[in-house]
Amino acid sequence: MIKYTPQNQLSLELFKHPFESELGVNNRWVVLAKLVPWNDLANVYCSKLDATSGRKSVDVRTVIAALIVKHKLKLDDRGTVDMIAENLYLQYFCGLKAFTTKPVFDASLFVDIRKRMGGGYSGATLFLKKAL
Repeated sequence: MIKYTPQNQLSLELFKHPFESELGVNNRWVVLAKLVPWNDLANVYCSKLDATSGRKSVDVRTVIAALIVKHKLKLDDRGTVDMIAENLYLQYFCGLKAFTTKPVFDASLFVDIRKRMGGGYSGATLFLKKAL
């Protein structure tokens, strides 16, 4: 089963967080969220998945965003998941609807993601060149 939050997932004002002020529209992750061709990347990623069987997937937007975060910030798998759990702008970028302190997925999922992209690390890198 494939879960996907579309490109126009939600407005900045509707993202729920425990802070009084709104998210800044000029934050690099908010700006990048508007520029990434989410639907195109989701189509490429989903072509590697079986939509009719298996357990429900992590939201494709979250997976793609986590790959982008990982490569832009040059983080390891665990560091990426931790960074997203700690940063509300990254959570917005990942397509979440509200701030959470829970990890978006287990860091071990990156192993499966790299396998799906083909070629391990280089396959994921080629995939991300489309996004960045």
